[in-house]
Amino acid sequence: MARFQAPRGTRDLLPIEKTAFSRLESIAADLAERYGYQPIETPLFEQSEVFERGVGGVTDVVEKELFRVQAGRGDEERERWALRPEPTAGIVRAYLQHGMQTWPQPVRLATFGPMFRYDRPQAGRFRQFWQFDVEAIGDPGPAVDAEIIDLARRFYLDSGLAEPRLLLNSIGDAACRPAYVADLAAYYRRHEARLPAIERNRLERNPLRLLDSKEPVMLELNAAAPSIGERLCGPCAEHFAGVTAHLDTIGIASTIEPRLVRGLDYYTRTTFEFVPQDAHGQQSAIGGGGRYDGLVELLGGRPTPGIGFGIGIDRLILALTEQGVVAPSLPHPTAVVVGADPSDTATRLVIATELRAAGVSARADLAVRKLSRQLEGAARDGAHFAVICGDELDAGQVQLRDLEAGTQRVVARADLGRELLRAAKSHRHG
Repeated sequence: MARFQAPRGTRDLLPIEKTAFSRLESIAADLAERYGYQPIETPLFEQSEVFERGVGGVTDVVEKELFRVQAGRGDEERERWALRPEPTAGIVRAYLQHGMQTWPQPVRLATFGPMFRYDRPQAGRFRQFWQFDVEAIGDPGPAVDAEIIDLARRFYLDSGLAEPRLLLNSIGDAACRPAYVADLAAYYRRHEARLPAIERNRLERNPLRLLDSKEPVMLELNAAAPSIGERLCGPCAEHFAGVTAHLDTIGIASTIEPRLVRGLDYYTRTTFEFVPQDAHGQQSAIGGGGRYDGLVELLGGRPTPGIGFGIGIDRLILALTEQGVVAPSLPHPTAVVVGADPSDTATRLVIATELRAAGVSARADLAVRKLSRQLEGAARDGAHFAVICGDELDAGQVQLRDLEAGTQRVVARADLGRELLRAAKSHRHG
């Protein structure tokens, strides 16, 4: 066993896994551009208060999962920092810091990158994990809610996942939620003896969080808890009806899940999750999001509506694997440059460099070994062609061997790049 190991709850992305991640990142970037969402990247760590105020103090994220960073020694470095557990709060901080509220609204932003939570490691759940995140800030909806949901669904479908189920709810706003929270608190107090200690504490601080509890004893209690659906105020009910109407218009089916509250305090009104069609259990969600109309104000801005989603890439890859979606293969070079003279590595390197400059994926065999071993290595690499440097070089020519067809011909060195690009594009044997 190796002396040093990756920290518990993290893992190395080996080439085949990194290839799968890169494929999904490429799909995400393409979709974001098609839907009009611009790329953004925020720091991996922020002032802790960004998450404590934005995400909410009475959440698993802040209470148990926040990775806090030890600051440096200088006085100006004594801020309290934390690794980002989710991207929305940091993006809203950037929205305010850089005056995006003066841009044409809504501001549509997308990012793809690692997040960090000190969580209990389990299948599909890591302490360093990746998300595809999309935010639309400055539009009160409900049409943009449907657009965001459509973008998330399209990402799943383009990744190869079978049509996921959409779970949908509204959790109201500051006008109607307080009365519902009071009803919810009264319900839980009638069952207080059954509540785990951490849930009894949350009951006094934020009863809504109990609906998001992962404790087994809470599943039965939550199933019988009051629902907010019948307690929505007029504007919230109208907004939710607008969301479902817009989803119907673009052909997206949804299931109303009245106890779906998501895990962060900043959500208002629309909340949603996606789960695979055959999934069951607390950890079945592979992504979701919702509206956060109060978050900009919480972080010091004027009241501004917003909505977004985060899709867990680790869980999506697990779901794709379970559905039998074939992982992408590792990239193979179009050509490997080999040579009859085992010691003439310089010539092989020069020709490979010329091919790369011409746009060809090429590897030079730089080991001092006989030609037959070099050709075996090219075949193991999955290369389509071997470029053989031999006596023909004096006449400005090389031998081009098609490793798949078993044919070989002489090609002018000056034409080699064009020949290989043509063959790679047409997928015809050389």
